[in-house]
Amino acid sequence: MSDINVSSLIRVRMSLADAHYGGNLVAGAKIMELFGDAATELCIRHDGDEGLLASYDMVEFKKPVFAGDFLEIRGRIAQVGRRSRKVELEAYKVIEAHPEEGPSVARVLDEPVLVARATGTVVVPKAKDS
Repeated sequence: MSDINVSSLIRVRMSLADAHYGGNLVAGAKIMELFGDAATELCIRHDGDEGLLASYDMVEFKKPVFAGDFLEIRGRIAQVGRRSRKVELEAYKVIEAHPEEGPSVARVLDEPVLVARATGTVVVPKAKDS
């Protein structure tokens, strides 16, 4: 079995274009998109192929995310099968916007805040078997 000490880290700012609901609330679908990007990176690092995110086993949205917040998406391969990769994904808010105090006011959080997490399965082509 392959060494599965493979991880991913993506940092991104949520923009007004990501806001989908009143109050500039970002849709959970945007976080799911970022989870997909992290899973893709994990497979590229482990297998040299993007793979295909076949399913989510669990998804939890824990805290709201707003336009102007910065998220850190963390991922890791938890288990390697013949063609499948079990991935664990987490989204943390690391910078929080404060538009009520001014259009460009934001603060770095003392501790990252878990806003969402998920587990899923990625499959890779047969030619990329480990």
